Amino acid sequence: MVAIEGFAGLPLARLIGYKAPQMATQPPRRVLEPLAAPQHYMPPSARELRAQAVQRLQSGLFGIAAIILVVGLASIINDRALKAEAAGNPPALPSASASPVTGTDPLADVGVVPSSAPDPAVAATPQPAMARPAPAGQAN
Repeated sequence: MVAIEGFAGLPLARLIGYKAPQMATQPPRRVLEPLAAPQHYMPPSARELRAQAVQRLQSGLFGIAAIILVVGLASIINDRALKAEAAGNPPALPSASASPVTGTDPLADVGVVPSSAPDPAVAATPQPAMARPAPAGQAN
């Protein structure tokens, strides 16, 4: 490999402080030193055991409350449906034959875009004849 020289005949790598990578001849330095003796198991303290028990109790009570809430809501919905059916008012279901369709374009119904169908009120009124202006130079 040819060394690139910088000014004054010094190798360029030495001028910029470049060091070539070395092969992995040694294992990397460890961050933690290996353990000299076996580590013994330390049982959780009374405070940690109590905290775990309280957390389990809280999550269990929250789950039971959520289930009671869902079952109560389902019961209310079922009771209202039974009352409506007994009164002769079945729940309203959208159907095509129940209500006549007034317009096919919802944007035209709102008035955002002009309607594609002619309006009967506008079609019934006669259009006035447009008077053409007289050409320049002629008097009426």
